[in-house]
Order: sequence, then C-alpha cells, then structure tokens
Amino acid sequence: MAREVEPPVEVALKAGEFEEIRQLAHRTFGLDLKPGKEQLVAARLGRLMRAGRFGAYRQLYRHTIEDRTGEALAAMIDALATNHTAFYREPEHFRFLADRAAAEWKGRGVVEVWCAACSTGEEVWTLACALDEVLSPGRVRIAATDISRKALAAAGRAVYAADRCAALPPAWLARYFAKDGAGGYRVRPEVRSQAAFSRLNLMDAFHWPRQFAAVFCRNAMIYFDAETQARTVAKLAASLEPGGFLFLGHAESVPERPADLEYVRPAVYRKTDKRGGAWNRSS
Repeated sequence: MAREVEPPVEVALKAGEFEEIRQLAHRTFGLDLKPGKEQLVAARLGRLMRAGRFGAYRQLYRHTIEDRTGEALAAMIDALATNHTAFYREPEHFRFLADRAAAEWKGRGVVEVWCAACSTGEEVWTLACALDEVLSPGRVRIAATDISRKALAAAGRAVYAADRCAALPPAWLARYFAKDGAGGYRVRPEVRSQAAFSRLNLMDAFHWPRQFAAVFCRNAMIYFDAETQARTVAKLAASLEPGGFLFLGHAESVPERPADLEYVRPAVYRKTDKRGGAWNRSS
C-alpha cells in the first residue's frame, strides 16, 4: 500500500488572524505575543495546520475556541509555549538554597517546594539533587507544574540525552542518575519519587492545601505583560509560608511587589513574617 503523503500547507498568517491568536494566547495562558512574532507563530502552528488540513489560520482559531474538550487549546498551548530549560540553570540559586535556606530547615520534617512552570523537568531534578545533598533522605517533596502536557510527559519520563546533563556536577550525575540504554541518563527512582507532576495554568485561580518553603517560577513571566506579571507574583507569594523564598529568573522583575515580599538578592525574594517583621539579610 502506498504511503499517504501529507500535502504541505503554505498559508500566510494575516494580520487579523495573528491578532486573534495573540489575544487568545494572552487571555488563556498569559503569553504576550508582540507584533513582529507573526513568522514565529506561523512556524509553531504549522503542524496543527497540517494535521487539521486548515486552509486559513482563522479556521484553526475557530476550531480551537469551539472545541469543548479543551484538547485543541491544549495543543495550541503546547505549540506556542516556550519550553526552553536546562539542568543547573542560574546555579547561584541552587547554591543559595543549599547554603542558607536548607540550613534553616534542618530541624523540620518534610520540606515542600513548588516548581512552577517546570517545563521538561530539568529544574525539578536539579532542585531535588541540591536539597538531597544537605537534607536527610525522604524529606524533600516537590510539586511540579506546567501548562504544557507535552512538557509534563517528558518531565515524568525523566530521561535525558547526555549532552543535556553536561552542566550537572559529576558527583550528582553519579549519585542521582543512572545510565540509560540510549546513551543518556535516567533520574533514579528514589529521586523521581520526590516529585509529583500536574498541569496548572498560572492564569487560573488556584489554591494549594499547604504553603511552600520555596517557590521556583523562573523564566516564565518574561513572556507576560506587566499586569499579568504582577497578578502572578501575588499568587506565588500567597503560596509561600512566612519566611519562604521566591526564586524568579534573572531576566525577570517584580512589578508592584506585594507588601509581604522583601528583596534578598537578585531574583530572590522572601515572604515576611507578619509577627516578626523583616528578616535579617546578613544571617
């Protein structure tokens, strides 16, 4: 039987269609697509255009907003979301967490951390390794969330090519990873058991049953406008326990910082304890 060849779709993205998609992305998951991103959007949505055999981007848009299952929107989010991440990215955050924050947690039981916008999992496993180095086994629990189902599936598999793991300290690679048959590395089961992955849209209202000792939300809000950033930071701060740390990406800022967040160092903030005021930054 002859293989069916999928015909190429060469469709121009019109200005009005780009605006519809831009507004949908902003409204549903906070992505702020600036003018000039038309070619990028067309390229990223090309697979969905071919799969649906759409003759115009407006048809894809209508299909997405009319699909009651939410699958079409999830597919568009997966296509447009930027899932760039890396192991041991911005390493000073992990050193700070190990050297200062973890020292404060030695006397407590389970330490719970939220890794928001966790992408394909590299940040989650870096967090687990950094905390396992200074805390006794079994005390770390990481809630890992992302809006992209595709990224979450990769994070849950926890298998990475060797070149993706090059930035990890060799001792971590030997202790927390195992060689994978394809030449890469797989996160060991005892480390994988410390993380629970779930889909969460930071634009939605959400409430965790507990507050976290630390929240990592790095390099996600650079794609948001200032108003969306401010709302998101407020929700992240509400998810922190008093004294908990919020880590952002170094390219991000905190517009209209909530009153209960104090600056600690670049891209690191701490939630104040209303009973005791600000924390001693030099401690």
